Amino acid sequence: MKVLFVAGFGPVVTDAATAQGFYVRDLGLELEGDDDYQSTASLDGVKHFALWPLAHAAESCFGRADWPSDIPVPQGWIEFDVEDIATATAELEAQGYRLLQADKLEPWGQRVTRLLSPEGLLVGVTYTPHLRDGHE
Repeated sequence: MKVLFVAGFGPVVTDAATAQGFYVRDLGLELEGDDDYQSTASLDGVKHFALWPLAHAAESCFGRADWPSDIPVPQGWIEFDVEDIATATAELEAQGYRLLQADKLEPWGQRVTRLLSPEGLLVGVTYTPHLRDGHE
């Protein structure tokens, strides 16, 4: 696989108010959205930064709002946009990684495969058309 760039990063949060206090109030990040999900696409160095509620991460990975008790709860997430999502997914499967979802098409057009890193970071290998500007 060929990683092109980091497509997104942010903590998976269980207490949105505390997280928003730290990232918005204390660090001064200008995040947009509602009380449930806030993000920015204008922070240099990352194409997308978001405070991703654990229930949303669970819904994305497992189709339900509760994170399974037999899988470590991630403390953060990162997404790596790749040249070919099908090839990347096949490579990860062949290497024996437990995929939480494989090449899922999200409503906003992103295709994503998710897994936990060895240290418990929720990793997405993605194809994100609206973030690619010149990387195709």
